[in-house]
Amino acid sequence: MARERERERGDRGERGGERDSEFVDKLVHINRVAKVVKGGRRFGFAALVVVGDQKGRVGFGHGKAREVPEAIRKATDAAKRGMIRVPLREGRTLHHDVAGRHGAGRVHVRAAPPGTGIIAGGPMRAVFETLGVQDVVAKSLGSSNPYNMVRATFDALQHEDSPRGVAARRGLKVSTLQARRRDAGTEPTAAEG
Repeated sequence: MARERERERGDRGERGGERDSEFVDKLVHINRVAKVVKGGRRFGFAALVVVGDQKGRVGFGHGKAREVPEAIRKATDAAKRGMIRVPLREGRTLHHDVAGRHGAGRVHVRAAPPGTGIIAGGPMRAVFETLGVQDVVAKSLGSSNPYNMVRATFDALQHEDSPRGVAARRGLKVSTLQARRRDAGTEPTAAEG
């Protein structure tokens, strides 16, 4: 039993295989849970898995079962069902800085210049690696519970906006919007007020 627990603990973040050709899955956390019944305790396992295509789609899932592989399979299936699309700048970083929260967990995610790499803690790192982000700086505040950290990261990613989406909402052209972004350092024009 102790050897089995050690194997699970060592396996925690190292699982990043490709099952399907397009998806990469990462095991973020595995937990042994107990159900108390008349004859004693029944042990099971709960798994938290993050799945992504490394091109801007990512999802997370939670699965429980009596055996570890079955819990991981259930979590992976749940993650594939609940995937979100995140707009990426140049396919390597985020468009803007954003904050997210879930429960007592708060995260701040910042876009970064090329060559920065993924500067983020365990559960957040798994999300960014499966998402396909190459340059990002992230900070987790409050709860260090992996479930809360992953959910807070997803909350932040859902608030991420692309220039195309902003332009469509405002009824502008993307080029006009990006020209304003470049001119942000200069004085405002008469049209902007």
